[in-house]
Parts: sequence; structure tokens; C-alpha cells
Amino acid sequence: MHRIIRTTGAAVLAAALLVPLASCAGQAAPASTPTESALPEGEITFWSALAGMDLVAEAFNESQDRIHVTFESVPNGANGGYAKLAAAISAGEAPDVATIEYYALPQFASSGSLQSLTGVYSDDVLSSFSDVSRSLTTLGGEVWALPYDAPPSIVWYRQDLLEAAGVAVPTTWEEFADAARAVHETTGGYLASFNANEPSWYAALAWQNGAQWFDTDGDSWVVDIDDAATTDVAEYWQGLIDEGAVKAVASYSDEWTNDIASGTAAGIVGASWSATGIITRAAGQEGEWIAAGLPVWEGAEAVTPIYGGSTFAVPETSGNAAAAAEFIEFLTTDPAAIEARGDTGSAYLANSDLTAVSQAAFDASFFANDIWEVFDEAASHDSGDWQWGPNFDLTATAMKETMGATAPGGDLAAAFTSIQETTADGLADLGLSVAP
Repeated sequence: MHRIIRTTGAAVLAAALLVPLASCAGQAAPASTPTESALPEGEITFWSALAGMDLVAEAFNESQDRIHVTFESVPNGANGGYAKLAAAISAGEAPDVATIEYYALPQFASSGSLQSLTGVYSDDVLSSFSDVSRSLTTLGGEVWALPYDAPPSIVWYRQDLLEAAGVAVPTTWEEFADAARAVHETTGGYLASFNANEPSWYAALAWQNGAQWFDTDGDSWVVDIDDAATTDVAEYWQGLIDEGAVKAVASYSDEWTNDIASGTAAGIVGASWSATGIITRAAGQEGEWIAAGLPVWEGAEAVTPIYGGSTFAVPETSGNAAAAAEFIEFLTTDPAAIEARGDTGSAYLANSDLTAVSQAAFDASFFANDIWEVFDEAASHDSGDWQWGPNFDLTATAMKETMGATAPGGDLAAAFTSIQETTADGLADLGLSVAP
């Protein structure tokens, strides 16, 4: 049986403040008494920006006759999807199931916009998801969503351009810097671009180096965005930008796309899902691209952060939450859901039982090595400790405004002092307690 716990925004916020978010998976006690009911039935709506989810909804509808899902495609969060969802929740017109990325989940949960899923799913279901995805969906001791994918950060290389420069695939960031210089000097290309328009991209790099931007101390948030780990990463990339060994360019821009198509881009620091974008932009480069693990810092153990990734949650206003919960379980645990979505991308799923299904659905013949083997190896490493803050929009906006000015001779490390102040002040303005 599925049950949904309704928790007020104030209670949610208090729980999120009092319990370290990243350490509470599976520890919450139910906030209300379970209510036995008949199997869920009726109409529900589903919003998602993920390609192919209309086909998944159709497959679910065809698999049973109790619940009917109506699907609506919405913009992704960065392009207005979250603003649309927040407005719909406020107006009581939200869907029953919403797709929310990990970084945005705390903001919706702490504002009282979602229904807790604590106690809804069995331990068998919850334990099927990776540790990192469970920690990022369990906030303040409550389960707020089921994770869909947990894409490991990796690097994609033009193998032929590495060979032309006489360098091997880098295993450390020091080797990566040397390789970037060699590739640029030899081919004129760039082993990586610095993507100032992607806050989550930089966050993953800081995460790998041991940064912890958000934590809790008693009833206060601790904000530490300009910590030593983050500053070290900033100084590393600023140095490469100053040398001209990497290029500061917005990802997904026309210039970025043209660099891939023309062969100027010799590498991309991305994630497992980057495969689709490379295939669509790198026509004629079949057999030249390979996937590889993220370089590690000298003397440090391999840590693989996730970059991106989505979850499925039930908005607080849903009138048929039990049916919504059943559909979410189908989305995240049933092989039929992955098969129905088809060849829409190299999704590395949070549920490892479905990896083979996802792999079979995606044509990876474009690449010169076994990219799924690389994904598996990357995901096998410790993901470290990380939690997103209660309103990452504040941080992301500040990052885009300050990091976007990064250029040769800039000071990326100093930008994070400003980002720190903007985030801490913004959270305080929202009424949250922020430790000095």
C-alpha cells in the first residue's frame, strides 16, 4: 500500500535545519500513522523535461487499467521549468508527479511544496538505489523523491588529438594540465572548456576536491562556498585559462557547438549523459571519441561526484498521491519504463539493476571504447560528502554573474568570496538562520 505523509513547510524546514541532510538516509520515523487503502486508481498528471517520458507514460497506462497518466512536456529547470512548477504549486494546479533535479530538490522540499515519501516504499525498493542518490533525496530525515539517474562526472577525449600531441589519457589533474598545454601547442585545440554558465559543472569539480558548500550546525545553515577546496579548483582553472590551454566558453552555445564540430574541442569535462550531445555535434568523428574517468588530485583517492541527475517527486497539492507514488516506482524500478523510453540518451541510472536495460537501449557504437565500462568504474568510487543548499538558485545566479567574467588575467578565486556573501545574505533574507 502507498501512503503519503503531509508535512507543513515549517516542520520540513525545521527538520532540514536540525538534521545533517547527507547523513539521514533511512533514519526517519513516519510522521503519521499508515492508512490502509485499496490499490490506487484514477487520473494523475506528470511533468518532465526529459526526452521520451511521454513514451514511458504510455507504457505505464498500457500495463494496467487502474491509473491513467497524462503527460506534459515542460522546459528544463534552468529554462523556466522550476518557475512554472513553483507557480503551479502556489496556484493549486501542479502535476501529481514532477521531475526535479537533485540541486533543486531541497528548495522545493524546504518550502513545503512537496509531500514526504517516507514510509511509502519498502526497504527493498529504497536499497536498490545508489548511496549517493539516496543521500541526495533524503533531506532532514525524510524521503522527498525517488532518484532516476546518478550520472558520474567523467571526461570525454578526442583520442586522435591526444595521440597527435603525444600524451596519454590523464589520470591526475597535473597530468591533465600538461596534456592541455601539449594539445593546444600541437593542434591548436583545447582539451577542455571552462563553462561559467554551468554552476553544477563547477560544483562537481569542487565536490571532487572535498568541498562542502552547505552543512548544518544546530538550527543554522553553514555556508562555505569560498573554502580552500573550492579556491584550489578556481586557481587551477584560472591558471589554465591564463595560459590559453583551456577555453572559457559557455557550454551549449553556438561557439561551444562549433568547437566540437570543427575539432577545436579535444575534450569535454562532462558526465555520462554527455554522450548524446557529442554524437549530435561531432558528425564525422566516429571512432575518435573515448570516455575516461575524471582525473584525481595528486595524492588523493578517486572521488566521483555526480553531475546533473533527476528525481521524481509528488507536489504537495497532488490530489492522488498514492497513484503518483505507484507511477514513480514504475519510473525508477521497472525495466519496462527504461525500454519504453528507448534510445534517448546514455542515462546512468540510480538503480543499478536497470543499467543493462539502459545500456541495451543506447547505441554507443560512435565511441572508440566501452563507455559503459567507464561509467561503471567511475560510479564504483566513493562519491564523498555533499549536500545541496536550501535555495541553490541564489548561488547559481551569483556564480553565473561572477564566473561569467572569467577571462585571461581574471581572478576566479576572488569571485567565490562574492558568491559566498551573496548566498549567505540571500538565505538570511529568506528567514533562514545562517551561521556566522
